[in-house]
Amino acid sequence: MRLLRTVVARLLLVCAMVAASATAAAGAANAAVPDVWGFAYVDTSSGVPNLSYQAGSWTSGAVTVAPGVPGEYFVRFPGIGIPKGGVAHVTAISQAAEWCQIEKWGQVGTDEMVAVRCYRYGGGPAKALFSIVFASSSGALFPASQAYGYVFWDGASIASDYNSSLAANSVFHNATGDWTVWLPGLGSSVQAGNIQVTAVDSGQPARCKVGAWSWAASGQKIQVLCHGATTTPLDTGWTLTYQRERAITGAFAPPKYFAYTFDTTPANPGPYAPLPTGINFNYPGAVNTVQSAGTGLRLVTFPKVGTLPNNVQVTAYGPGPAFCNLLTLWTTSGSDVYVRDVVCYNGTGALGQPSLVTYTSKY
Repeated sequence: MRLLRTVVARLLLVCAMVAASATAAAGAANAAVPDVWGFAYVDTSSGVPNLSYQAGSWTSGAVTVAPGVPGEYFVRFPGIGIPKGGVAHVTAISQAAEWCQIEKWGQVGTDEMVAVRCYRYGGGPAKALFSIVFASSSGALFPASQAYGYVFWDGASIASDYNSSLAANSVFHNATGDWTVWLPGLGSSVQAGNIQVTAVDSGQPARCKVGAWSWAASGQKIQVLCHGATTTPLDTGWTLTYQRERAITGAFAPPKYFAYTFDTTPANPGPYAPLPTGINFNYPGAVNTVQSAGTGLRLVTFPKVGTLPNNVQVTAYGPGPAFCNLLTLWTTSGSDVYVRDVVCYNGTGALGQPSLVTYTSKY
C-alpha cells in the first residue's frame, strides 16, 4: 500500500509539473506578440538604407531596397518571411504633396518583401523617401488594458487580420471609398489608443485615412476613407492597425520606449497635450505635446523615448480627401524625439488637419 501511495504521489507530481509547464508555455505564447516585425527609414532607391533607423526580429542581415518602375521600391526585410498574413504601413517623407502606398507583400526565401509605390498629388510617380513597418502577430494578449489588432482588406475581403482578444474582426463596405471596421474585444470606456491606415493597391494611385472613430466597452469602430490620385473616392485595398499601450509592431517591453498621439485640434497653436490621456500615450510616462510649426505643419514632441533605431508613422483623420506625411526625418536628441514636422494637404496646399502619429524604438 505504501508503495502504491508513493507511485500515485509521484504520478501526481509529474502531472502537476506537466500542467505547470503547459500553463507557462501558454502564457509565453500569449505574450509572444508579435511573431515577427521590422521597420526601416528608406533613404535610398537601391542598396541598404540607413542602418541607424532599421530594426527587426531577424537575427542577422539588414534591410535592402531595389528599384522598380519610377516611384516603385522593393523593401526586403531579412529573415522574417512568413507564408502569408501580417500587416504593413508606409509614410512618405517629402516636402511636397506626395504619399506612398503598399502594392503588395510576401515571402521571398526566408525574407519578407514589401513593394511600395510613391505618388505625387495628381498621380505622377514620386521619388519620395519613406518610413515603413511590417509585423505579424498571433495568440492572445494580456493584460486587458493593452490591445492590438490589425486588418488587411484586399479590396474585396479580409485577407489578413489579428485581434489580441481572439475575437473576429469585421469590415462593412458603406459606399465607394468608405468602410466601417469593427474590432470586437478591444474596447475601452474612454477614447484610447492610436490608429494607422495605409492604402494597398498595385494598379493605381490610392491613399487612405481614418474618417471617424468611436469606442465602447465592447470594441473599437473605425471608418476608413480612401481616395484616388486627386479627390475622387476610390474602392481599393488598405491596412489598418489599432494599438493601445503597445508599439505599432504589437511589441511591448521591449520596446520600453514608444509613444503615440492624436492631434485632435490642429488649430491649437500649442504646445498642448491632446486629451483624453489615453490618446496621448508615452510608455515611460512623459507627456507628449503638439504645436504649430507653420501653415499645415505640426511639431510633435515625444519626450524620454529617444533611442535609435526608431520609426514614425502618420495617418490623417477626418472627412474629405486630405492626407498627411512627414516633412523630413524625425530628430532624436538626448532622450527626446522631435517629429519636425507632420504636414497635411488638401490638394497641393498645406492645411490644418487632425492626424494620428505613432513612434516606436527597438529598445
